[in-house]
Amino acid sequence: MSLELNLRIAGVLLLLLAASHVFFPKELGWQEDLAKLTLLNRQIFLVHTGFIMLILVLFGVLSLGFAADLVAPSRLAAAVLGGLTLFWGLRLITQQFIYDRALWRGNRRNTILHILATLLWIYLTAVFGCGWWRQWNG
Repeated sequence: MSLELNLRIAGVLLLLLAASHVFFPKELGWQEDLAKLTLLNRQIFLVHTGFIMLILVLFGVLSLGFAADLVAPSRLAAAVLGGLTLFWGLRLITQQFIYDRALWRGNRRNTILHILATLLWIYLTAVFGCGWWRQWNG
């Protein structure tokens, strides 16, 4: 599979991830948890979640709609791909070392989601990293 196709696939996956955030409040019981927060903290949480969704949409549109531009040699493409590699690489590290394993161990659904998220972060880091590597090494 070509890098351009993988960038487009990554874009679709990012758009699906953004759309999946619509289900998080119910699935994760946010209503009950957010009710315990002060108004300021509740609003910060909701605003940050909205901006995460926006970033995912923007990354998805960039990867899906501008894959050919990201593959074409340019300093801008190298910078964008380097930033995306760093972003998703740090997200992968966060998944493995920041989230407490007690959150998913012994819970089948959470274990499956943990594995799927890990695979997604690996894929995104690899695709953007491959693109970045090609930009710098021809």
